[in-house]
Amino acid sequence: MQIKDVLLAPGNGAFFYDDQAAIRSGANQDGFIYVGEPTTPGFTSLRVPASSLSVGLVLTDDTIVWGDMMGVQYSGAGGRDPLFDTNQISELTSRVVAPRLLDVDASCYLEACAKVFEPFEHKRLPLAIEYGVSQALLRATAYLQRVTMAEVVCAEFDLPLPTCRVPIYCQSGDAREINVDKMILKAVDVLPHGLINSRQKFGVDGQNFMEFVKWVATRTRQIGRPGYHPVLHFDVYGWIGQEIGLEPQSIADFICKVADTIPGFTLNIEAPADFGSTQAQIENYAKIVSILDERGSRTRVVVDERCNTLEDIRHFAEAKAAHLVQIKTPDVGSLADTARAVLICKANKVGAYVGGSCTETDLSAQASVHVSVATQADMMLAKPGMGVDEAFSIVGNEQNRLLAMLNRRRTQNEIIG
Repeated sequence: MQIKDVLLAPGNGAFFYDDQAAIRSGANQDGFIYVGEPTTPGFTSLRVPASSLSVGLVLTDDTIVWGDMMGVQYSGAGGRDPLFDTNQISELTSRVVAPRLLDVDASCYLEACAKVFEPFEHKRLPLAIEYGVSQALLRATAYLQRVTMAEVVCAEFDLPLPTCRVPIYCQSGDAREINVDKMILKAVDVLPHGLINSRQKFGVDGQNFMEFVKWVATRTRQIGRPGYHPVLHFDVYGWIGQEIGLEPQSIADFICKVADTIPGFTLNIEAPADFGSTQAQIENYAKIVSILDERGSRTRVVVDERCNTLEDIRHFAEAKAAHLVQIKTPDVGSLADTARAVLICKANKVGAYVGGSCTETDLSAQASVHVSVATQADMMLAKPGMGVDEAFSIVGNEQNRLLAMLNRRRTQNEIIG
């Protein structure tokens, strides 16, 4: 077999793990930290520096390929895996996953993933392990086949080589105004996220949020280059439901009210409400989508919380319980499942957004680009971190390099053919 050893190296995620439940309950910000007692199990404080764990596959020629494991910013919330524990993940990887890796054919990606990610003690492996190891396996397969990671995905899923770039979406973090300006000047396709994660930011009856939406649209017109017309995408972390109520009609009315303040822009509203369970989320999001569609609204509802795994994504897509599904890569697990999730969304005529988390790394971001481009997702997140410059550079440059390589491959194939 092509893998002769497995290395582990502790590392850092690009941002922080945050206790979403405590923040939603009204925890105050003091500078960069949140003040209060943790609510979500595993958190010793409300904001914890993100950790990661790199897994390196030593191939028979001593080449080493890497992937990175980590959790998402709001670990333990909305049905997600608990807070990432480097020691626990390291022990399980060494004891269970490493022996499996030494016994697979790394040149066959999907087959290798299926064998390595078999349940352990009748339970699925932590999704962080699937995510990091699947990145390393994808790099190993690409290296052994002398192709790009995107070409591996295309071959495994019988997809044509892509020719089009995938729109990139940036998120602002708390430095909203400065980062919005950066996004506009760099002509980002989709912006700005906004981090509307507290009552203070949302405001009474959503007034603060609405003012911010109008400001972003106005600022885009003021300093954007001629012809620049991005999609405006705001993540409200369930605060429409928290403040306006959990009646789908009221939520749809509020969303339309927001859209009316920025005529001419396509508006994405992510996570308008949290209905407490996956099934309730599906039923009520489907109602909101139906109401907006009947009104002919240009607003798109994006699902995040309660839509974590591949099966969750399948259920939301089949129920038309979103216009756009965030495929949150560390929550989905294996990158093979991220590819499957995009294809499921497309088959159900639902938008596929390959997202992830600010807590990720450069390696996980680059691998996500290859899957996004190969499957031709509708958009992908600039990650990691909460800044604009670094994430947009990592994801944008990787996409441009990839498309250049694929164009060369296509030209070579035409000459041979």
